[in-house]
Amino acid sequence: MPRAPRSLVSGDVRRHNLTLVLAHLVRSGPSARSEIAAATGLTRGAVTALAAALSEAGVVREADPTQTGRGRPITRLELAADRVAVLVAQVDADAATALLTNLAGEELHRVERRHGRPMGDPESVLDVLAEVTRDALETAHRLGRRVVELPVVVFAPVGGEPPVVLADTDLGWGVVDLLGGLRSRVPGLPEIATLASDGWLAAQAERALLDGIDDLVYLKSNSGIGGAIISGGRTIEGAHGVGASLGHLALIPDGAPCECGQSGCLVTIAGPDALLERAGLTGLVGERGLAGALDELSRRIGAGEPDATAAWGDALPWIARALQVVSLAADPSAIVIGGFWAAHTASIERAFRANRPAVAEAFGRPASEVPTVTAGRLGADAALLGAAWSARDRLLADPARLGV
Repeated sequence: MPRAPRSLVSGDVRRHNLTLVLAHLVRSGPSARSEIAAATGLTRGAVTALAAALSEAGVVREADPTQTGRGRPITRLELAADRVAVLVAQVDADAATALLTNLAGEELHRVERRHGRPMGDPESVLDVLAEVTRDALETAHRLGRRVVELPVVVFAPVGGEPPVVLADTDLGWGVVDLLGGLRSRVPGLPEIATLASDGWLAAQAERALLDGIDDLVYLKSNSGIGGAIISGGRTIEGAHGVGASLGHLALIPDGAPCECGQSGCLVTIAGPDALLERAGLTGLVGERGLAGALDELSRRIGAGEPDATAAWGDALPWIARALQVVSLAADPSAIVIGGFWAAHTASIERAFRANRPAVAEAFGRPASEVPTVTAGRLGADAALLGAAWSARDRLLADPARLGV
């Protein structure tokens, strides 16, 4: 890789300014140097010097000049970063997926394989995860790209040092050293591989699409039930890294035992497996996978099919209760509903509003407006995109990893 020009300013200031330029190009797309200067507050000369460093490192390039009037054509800078890529590997209740993106978050390659949901058998699932990870790494090599971030996403709580899966009730796992198992199956797996829980990533990705929202509760169900609480723009991780395990709020008195060891958890009455069983659709999981079975459940709820509607009606008050408890504890300005529940946000909101305190009126707004309740917009890709976008932001905050 070509050596970047020597810095003319201190390392910290230069790194900050490089981040400003890169972040502007990610946010606004191709831009003239004057436009970057106006947006970032940097001088035109500083932008020119920083652009030269980024260009020599292969991170940005000049786009073809465009004529906008009678004057000289405008030459804009655009992201290139043709030598680097972000790889996200994900395992959920149905499948293992690998997504390769460029620095702008554009998809370069995606591969997905179903693992068949072998309950209590992490080794079989790891075999499939390793297969898609190898496929994506080989593709990155063919494209001439170096993988500079490799988050591995699981639909389960993560903790410890080094991090491990603490328990995955969707797959019947206890503690699993997923990264260790992946490294043993993928020779040369980059040391940059990290492990993360899907709920936090999905929440931050959905928040990125909302203007001015720094306090948010995200509640979703696409395998089990999960979510996140964001306060002041920061995810509440908790002392042991398992904050906002919302599916395991013990709400139901004398409720069914949960695999987490408690009784009466939200997931035991509103989780996918419980809903599918009560709706008589458990057999579809083997035929179509969990996601396919949930699509059918959603269709039947929407069509008013009696068994599906009754199952949803039993779960709805407890979903609302969970949101009522969490919203008073966290005081969010927005609640986002994700996973297959997103299609049923209207009924969740009605149940939630039915038992709200009048505290909102103290702020001059009716309870029907505080907090807002909206459906997630990213669908099944929320965690994948959240991981890719978070990785991009880490790279933008540390341009040295891009060669500058």
